[in-house]
Amino acid sequence: MSRIGKKPITVPAGVSVSVEQGNVVVVKGQKTTLSCPINPAITVTVEGNTVRFTRANDEPKVRALHGLSRALVANMVTGVTTGFKKELEINGVGYRAAKQGKDLVLNVGYSHPVTIPERDGVTIEVPAPNKIVVSGADKQAVGQLAAEIRGVRPPEPYLGKGIKYVDEVIRRKEGKTGGKK
Repeated sequence: MSRIGKKPITVPAGVSVSVEQGNVVVVKGQKTTLSCPINPAITVTVEGNTVRFTRANDEPKVRALHGLSRALVANMVTGVTTGFKKELEINGVGYRAAKQGKDLVLNVGYSHPVTIPERDGVTIEVPAPNKIVVSGADKQAVGQLAAEIRGVRPPEPYLGKGIKYVDEVIRRKEGKTGGKK
């Protein structure tokens, strides 16, 4: 058995989980509704305030889908209750971020400012010129948008300039003169 797949998910108060036609799991919270299709080899059962997952057989692909399905639904339940948040930090002289309407405008050393639009269900906040906070209910969408923002100017190992996650550690390298004796 999958260690993750066999754990039941406890549904908090104010959240409802239902399985619709086509094995689509729908999680409704106070603010948002998320849905995810689950592979037909995985059976989803909702009993009171717990959700359980069982698999049809022990083939390697189905065993992998067992834990994946449980993790996706658990992330949806967490998303509609507390939400997800990714924080990014900008390092570099003259590098800064600003919010113009629903767009994020980045000045990160290019000849032009880079504009990234906000997406449905994902909000971008700029509490300081060198800090960006991406938040929303869908974990995958929040992570994807944060990765795209980071991809505009990834941190470089020599000077440490660029956009990085707050908890990310950049391995620094010595320059050309570091190896001479």
